[in-house]
Amino acid sequence: MSLSVVVPCYRSARILPTLVERLNGVLPGITPDHEVILVVDSTDNTWDVASELAGKYEHVQAIRMARNYGQHNALIAGIRAASFERIITMDDDLQHPPEELPKLVDALTDDLDVVYAISEQEEHSAFRNLTSWGAKTLVMGRTMGIPNADVLGALRIFRTFLRAGFEQVSGPHVSVDIVLSWTTTRVGTATVRMDQRTEGRSGFTFKSLMKHAVNMILGYSTKPLRLVTYLGFLIGICGLILTIRLVWLYVVGDTTVAGFTTVASLVTVFSSAQLIGIGVLGEYLGRVHAHGMGRPTYVVREHVNSPVGRPASRAVSHADVA
Repeated sequence: MSLSVVVPCYRSARILPTLVERLNGVLPGITPDHEVILVVDSTDNTWDVASELAGKYEHVQAIRMARNYGQHNALIAGIRAASFERIITMDDDLQHPPEELPKLVDALTDDLDVVYAISEQEEHSAFRNLTSWGAKTLVMGRTMGIPNADVLGALRIFRTFLRAGFEQVSGPHVSVDIVLSWTTTRVGTATVRMDQRTEGRSGFTFKSLMKHAVNMILGYSTKPLRLVTYLGFLIGICGLILTIRLVWLYVVGDTTVAGFTTVASLVTVFSSAQLIGIGVLGEYLGRVHAHGMGRPTYVVREHVNSPVGRPASRAVSHADVA
């Protein structure tokens, strides 16, 4: 059994040395064939630290993105660079203790392809837990129909062969959990300890969560288009009922209906419905346009690694685009 650990790194220069040291203390006890892939997705001095660690430790490599592409884009880059048969993805903030990784490895039994870590106890605020539940259960579970959406998380292990199912994924909007759901339904969980963040500040905000939710819905589902269709039917029924009422009042001689109010209400309702429909269609067309322009999922600026059998350093003279 061999293992690749992919860590997207964002403004974590002060944490990375401790993280890598703890990983180097745990991984040899799991398997001698292992690697740690640090994917730097920020423009601060995190790359300097990551590249130094890659030069210092035999089983550590560092990948530098050309710019900030986002966590899931960085994960895709690391997953594609992985060499071994199982991949673990984890955060860089030590909220995912490296000492808990053996539990994930043990949980990936022969009848499973993916295992997500679930916390023994909630480590975030009530607001974040609520919004996270909404994104997983309502957006990914009910809207997109992803099985086991309530257990999805950043700490996961899966079999490397699954990436063949999304090797053609491209464009700026990606989600690791969604593309994994395309490849298998054999998903399990493992209960692990989650720690509090000790360094830096989380990049999680309500705005970022909403942006990610919209990206997932519009990028991987056509249900919003169906909802617009249903909205059109609903408004059409309301308009028909209103028309029948107006005709009836005219027939019975009750002509005291305030015409301005009725017309204004109809214009407001139908204009709102049209703008909603145009907005949803515009989002889809915008994504098609962005994909047609060839916007990359990521661009690798530099790749430094030192595992046995690979060059100690490789500075990319031309961008590796995906």
